[in-house]
Amino acid sequence: MEQNMPAARGRSAGVAALVGSALSNQLGAASGSLAFPAMGPLGVVAVRQLVAAVVLLPAVRPDLRAFSRGQWWPVLSLGLVFGAMNLSLYAAVERIGLGLAMTLEFLGPLAVAIVGVRTWAGKACALPAAAGVVAITQPGPSTDYVGIALGLTAAACWAAYIALNKTVGARIPGIQGTAAAAGVSAAIFLPAVLLVFATRRPDVPTILFAVGAGILATVVPYTVDLLALRRIPANLYGILASVNPVFAAVIGVVALHESLRASQWAGIALIVGANVVAVLLNHRGPASGAPRAAAAGPA
Repeated sequence: MEQNMPAARGRSAGVAALVGSALSNQLGAASGSLAFPAMGPLGVVAVRQLVAAVVLLPAVRPDLRAFSRGQWWPVLSLGLVFGAMNLSLYAAVERIGLGLAMTLEFLGPLAVAIVGVRTWAGKACALPAAAGVVAITQPGPSTDYVGIALGLTAAACWAAYIALNKTVGARIPGIQGTAAAAGVSAAIFLPAVLLVFATRRPDVPTILFAVGAGILATVVPYTVDLLALRRIPANLYGILASVNPVFAAVIGVVALHESLRASQWAGIALIVGANVVAVLLNHRGPASGAPRAAAAGPA
């Protein structure tokens, strides 16, 4: 009994850390949205990618010269996906709000979880998820279809991130591949950073909001998630990742003064619930599979 107490405390600490990580992730996204008026989504994402590289590259120190061609192609692809995922998400946030954009993006890991389930019951999770999409987007003449398309693009990028991250993890030891991909993404967005600072000249608060997005939505979640995964199983990790759309919706309403209708809250609940069920049905899969990679997506 006493021997199980440290393990139980470790799991509780891991759960608390992951919930805090999800909250930090969404606060970071909200912080970035506050910089949109002066920098636009492109400028904010560029600063965020630069912050991630500045933190991860010195901390991990990947041996880039030792990478083979077979290691470089998934790293380069992952770097592109990093940037595309964050840019499409932030562009969606600007148009349709944090809660709805994050929920649509969450369809990416949900799709991976559903594909990984081998039973028809698991595949059926796609039905409430689809109903949730209809509920939150509410197609009509006034629907922002561009914002919805951007959110779905972010979802596709998150699903691609999961596949690429598994490939990188299998071919490159430790987290060198992820750090290298962060550097690639920062290099791609460096011209955007220079252009924004040369033409728009953002003030100090705006810069701090953008840097805050990099720290809160990348550095903190990545570090905490990495440590927490040593304490809790991957399926629980995937379930806890489901709080991301919920936190995004609440923060959007409270901090950004966004408004959601009852049907949209119901849609968020349907998508989150579908993910929880899919992960539970898929919990006998590899411990380092989709749930683990999914929660680390917005790095």
